[in-house]
Amino acid sequence: MTTTEPDPQTGTGNISVHARIEGRVQGVWYRAWTVEEARKRDLTGWVRNRADGTVEALFCGPVAGVQSMIAACHEGPMHANVTRVHEEPGLEDGFTTFEKHPTV
Repeated sequence: MTTTEPDPQTGTGNISVHARIEGRVQGVWYRAWTVEEARKRDLTGWVRNRADGTVEALFCGPVAGVQSMIAACHEGPMHANVTRVHEEPGLEDGFTTFEKHPTV
């Protein structure tokens, strides 16, 4: 994927967002749900659990799709209880799919 400069007026272009999700987000199918939801939006990147109990993800793709995915992360799957989603610009791209990675 080539990152293009997003146009704030039209919401077009591609972006990468690194997110860390806090709350009850491990052991509730959050990673698998994230993979399904990201693929529905044609996003690339990855998701993984962290040893501190959070879930971390990198979402790459069209502005609207990434924004929609971040909004969905605030809710998560049925048994999750999300208390906070930290966002910052992603520094990685070049992915061809959205993948589940091992815990770090």
